[in-house]
Amino acid sequence: MPFTFLRNGWYTENYAQTVAQALATGSFAGSAGEGRLGGVPRIDYAEAAVAVLTGEGHEGKAYELAGDEPWSYADLAAASGKPVTYQDLPGEQHRRLLVDAGLPEPIAAMLADADRGIRDGELASTSGDLRELIGRPTTPLADAVAALVKG
Repeated sequence: MPFTFLRNGWYTENYAQTVAQALATGSFAGSAGEGRLGGVPRIDYAEAAVAVLTGEGHEGKAYELAGDEPWSYADLAAASGKPVTYQDLPGEQHRRLLVDAGLPEPIAAMLADADRGIRDGELASTSGDLRELIGRPTTPLADAVAALVKG
């Protein structure tokens, strides 16, 4: 059976609530440290899927899809265009903060673990596969954040 794997990285839309909260309060917290991730908007991943579905030569391949420029949470704060700070917390403190904010324990644990993965470099792919498939540079973080702010 023919196959092609598209291993999408993180979506910038994952941070829509974070950006909204950061703009309202001037800060956001997490536990990713200085870790970087190659998150881009869903449209970039959708364009890659279209390229694979309508193109040739993709059978039996696996693509690691991520943005051209991995970014950190400090970069996310700066991309807001407002004075926003990122407060880095130890993982357990981050998990507890999320639970105290009303998230169910399993969701809080999952989000804190995602930040651990970011801190450890698990989401910082620089394969170039996404750029190659869509035939253009991936959407820059500042543009992605601007789209989140517009809603």
